[in-house]
Amino acid sequence: MRRLNLDQLHTFSEVIDAGSFSAAAARLDLSQPAVSLQVRQLEQRLNVRLIERVGKRLKPTSAGLTLLDHARRIDAAVEDAMQALTTHARGVAGEVAIGTGATACIHLLPPMLRAMRKRHPLLDIRVSTGNTDDIVAAVTENRLDIGLVTLPAAGRSLHITPVLRDEFVAIAPTGDREWAQEVTPHTLAISPMVAFESGSSTRMLIDEWFLRAGLRVRPVMALGSIEAIKEMVAAGLGYGIVPRMAVNAVHHRRGLRMATLTPALSRTLAIVVRQDKPLTPGLRKVLSALEALGCEV
Repeated sequence: MRRLNLDQLHTFSEVIDAGSFSAAAARLDLSQPAVSLQVRQLEQRLNVRLIERVGKRLKPTSAGLTLLDHARRIDAAVEDAMQALTTHARGVAGEVAIGTGATACIHLLPPMLRAMRKRHPLLDIRVSTGNTDDIVAAVTENRLDIGLVTLPAAGRSLHITPVLRDEFVAIAPTGDREWAQEVTPHTLAISPMVAFESGSSTRMLIDEWFLRAGLRVRPVMALGSIEAIKEMVAAGLGYGIVPRMAVNAVHHRRGLRMATLTPALSRTLAIVVRQDKPLTPGLRKVLSALEALGCEV
């Protein structure tokens, strides 16, 4: 009786999902020749052709479609088995990969991560930063387990749960004596602005806030780091508009003064997870901790 190799089956599924050997190799962290070899060995074992090229993408043959259905069910069964075994481990264990923006990573997650490490020392939580589009893509491709991103975000295979609303505030140097407690788009438009880089979710929200007032602002600087924006503003090079969480603590707003925006502007942070993601005990714990960060959406 011919036994199927689980690694070869999984690689075959990834090639079909990715549409090419090179894309599947990137997902699996393997070389392209290694991926091609695994698929070829699987075809030789079964004595059928599983993949054919249609245009620029690889597609399953009729036999490949039949196997793909079984391969996905086998993958799910293996995940279930791993999850069941995890519950026998001492405490909550395993690895969970989170992707989020730099602001949330610096100003929101540290207390939650510290508490999780104290309660579940065997649980390895890894955090990486990026923009919303990149994180959503990584969750979709299963390179990240969870995304904590700024809405809007979309994906047919994703479950998106809003968890926290964070208002924006304007910041200026502490020495700016003309700075009011409340500022409007027209008040700010006449001053130099230090902004987030173009294309980011946060920058788009801020640009839309000005556009609703009939204004289009051209920043004197566009930076990818909120900490860099704060430093430039503190140095007197312009004003900034930032999420309140970035300046909420006294030690995070040294050299800065804040003002409320009128009309108000806020962003919503949401948890992004694949709909078919197996929820291991460790992943459940992390999701619960993220959901507890805030419920006012």
